[in-house]
Amino acid sequence: MSTYRAGKKSLNILIIDDDEDDYFITSRHIKNINSVFSFNIEWCPDYKDAVEEICKAKFDLYLIDFHLGAKTGLDLIKEAIGNNCEEPMILLTGRGNHEIDILAMEAGAVDYLVKSDINIEKLERAIRYAVGRHDFIKALKANEQKFRSIFEKSKDCIFIADEQFFFKDVNQAACTLFEYSKEEMLDMSLLHLLGNKEDQKIIEQGLVVKGEVSDKELNFVTKDNERIDGILSVSRELDDKGNYYLQGIIHDITNLKKAERATLQAEKLKATERLVMTLAHEVRNPLNNINLSAQQLSTEITSDEPQLYLEIINRNSKRIGDLITELLHSSRPTEIELQKISLTAVLDESIAAAFDSIQLKRITLEADYHHTEGPVTGDPGKLKIAFLNIIINAVEAMKEGEGRLSIQVINESSAYIVSIKDNGTGISEENLTKLFEPYYTSKPNGMGLGLASTLSILQSHKASVDVNSKPGQGTTFFITFEKQ
Repeated sequence: MSTYRAGKKSLNILIIDDDEDDYFITSRHIKNINSVFSFNIEWCPDYKDAVEEICKAKFDLYLIDFHLGAKTGLDLIKEAIGNNCEEPMILLTGRGNHEIDILAMEAGAVDYLVKSDINIEKLERAIRYAVGRHDFIKALKANEQKFRSIFEKSKDCIFIADEQFFFKDVNQAACTLFEYSKEEMLDMSLLHLLGNKEDQKIIEQGLVVKGEVSDKELNFVTKDNERIDGILSVSRELDDKGNYYLQGIIHDITNLKKAERATLQAEKLKATERLVMTLAHEVRNPLNNINLSAQQLSTEITSDEPQLYLEIINRNSKRIGDLITELLHSSRPTEIELQKISLTAVLDESIAAAFDSIQLKRITLEADYHHTEGPVTGDPGKLKIAFLNIIINAVEAMKEGEGRLSIQVINESSAYIVSIKDNGTGISEENLTKLFEPYYTSKPNGMGLGLASTLSILQSHKASVDVNSKPGQGTTFFITFEKQ
């Protein structure tokens, strides 16, 4: 197995792939990784031979192609696990498929990579994560003393619970993640933290059928009702007294999911820009012909009635032209003029612009900037538009005389976070995923461009946006500006 050689830890890797060209590409990426490891790479193109090699247990890591002749990489992973293989396995495939991703994790793979997306950085991360996770689990099982050390020092949430899911012990990372004290958590169960109560059945079924739930992606809720994306692994174990208990890990992937959502929104905006530009070009050509024809007719027609119809044509042509211009502006990346500004000053201007609406609906406004100016580099005019769009949406979502609007600027070590919170109607989970999509709106007369424009402005400022909402309980926007 792994040894130290020339100051580096030697890592033995077996690439199982029936395509020699793909093997050479993958092995070349691995050799170019700047790592603490010295890599020893071998190749196995045959399924049956691969099973035999895995059973010899001489490798530290396996990279397994999905297509292996008559059988698949999933079949190999399942067979390897059945033969008590404990070394980490990463599945490689030629195309992205979320269903295969889920099946791979359920089969026992520690990660999943799309061949066309593989580069040195992604391979390094996957290998580092796979080896790290393997070492972590191995150390966890080694002995109670080592387990306790990892338990307390791990950055992941680790817990021990009874068969009814009530916590018997949690580490400090769990308390930090869910914002409860250790005493509070020991009076709770894992089920209290689930964002979707239907996931309880999935966890219970996995424990009954397999004795474990491995790498299950779930939503969790903190003490302040903030949603967390996490990966849960929990297993049913037997203690020295013959009693069953549960031990598990929750890995926080909230920031990763935020980055994925931001990337997805950016891709949607680019696709929309291309669509709108094509549409505008196709519409404006015949529209110009209509305008030119109307101008020509206006010089030739003298009676009042035809002139009336020409005026109607001109007005509606202008309206169509204005709509096209508005669509083009909403889809293009926002151009900004950067200068040193104060977030609190911009927020005050946004509140002032919305103050009439706030007063008319008799909404209680609470603005707390926590004694910070929030100095950033930005375009005050554009940011005012972005904040105003969010504030107006919040005002419109609240009931007259019952609304509470809270606006804060939170000074963290590396960022300023603007929080805009209302107690309005809230947004369903389904609609939350569509929130920033251009032309999506829940308003009867809306065009769905306000929040799309807001996102474009904030992304132009390299600010990230996260939204927490529950139907009937209100919505909170968190806009994070990194400190420079």
